[in-house]
Amino acid sequence: MDANRIKLADKVAIVTGAGMGMGQATARLLAARGAKVVVSDIDGAAANATVSTIRESGGTAEAVIANVADEAEVEALVAKTVDLFGRLDCAVNNAAIAPDLLPIAEADMAVWDRVISVDLRGVMLCMKHEIAQMMAQGQGGSVVNIGSVSSVRPQAGNSAYVAAKHGVIGLTKTGSVEYAPHNIRVNAVLPGAIDTPMLRAAMDDVNVTEAEFAPVLSLFGRFGRPEEVAEASAWLCSDAASYVTGHALAVDAGYTTR
Repeated sequence: MDANRIKLADKVAIVTGAGMGMGQATARLLAARGAKVVVSDIDGAAANATVSTIRESGGTAEAVIANVADEAEVEALVAKTVDLFGRLDCAVNNAAIAPDLLPIAEADMAVWDRVISVDLRGVMLCMKHEIAQMMAQGQGGSVVNIGSVSSVRPQAGNSAYVAAKHGVIGLTKTGSVEYAPHNIRVNAVLPGAIDTPMLRAAMDDVNVTEAEFAPVLSLFGRFGRPEEVAEASAWLCSDAASYVTGHALAVDAGYTTR
């Protein structure tokens, strides 16, 4: 395979939830591969910090604050991207909030609604406006939605998160069918136990250690690194994945195989 096809030179990308964790790692990797990256997060300070690290490494990035659950803000995010860089070629819809950690019969519906609004509605809104821009350009594109191993396996006590992440696969497959005639590819990445602030906070909530938890969630007996998930997203954004659409790629150290 031509290594240049894995590069992203001259492509313009949006990464949501890019202030920390997997989103930050993805934004940094896309920029390192040559993309001009719009780093989006609801936390402006975190987004600006990611931009600073990208620029220090010689990459090109701009921060745009956006709440993905708010359609006007998502529409403005895409418009600002075009204002900054002239187009949109690929997007990684990563923004999400933590699971609810309550069984269904005890669910706090305000929390449930908030998880659904960010983790599912947010992906839908991003897809809507990103794909519309790619359609207007008429040159195809790539959308990567970040799901979870919870997209395919239920987790007790996480009803909203599981429902949202299952829905991400449904949106991904529907988008792939609808926009394949326009050469717009829509895929998902399903991370497993990745060492992020969200995972660490969830472990603290249930009082378990990495030594106890990692072997349960990984055939390798360790947590994944955000950079390992970023590699999958970068490949799906690149021309190297030009024949891949409607796929859900697990980056989970084999968790979903057992």
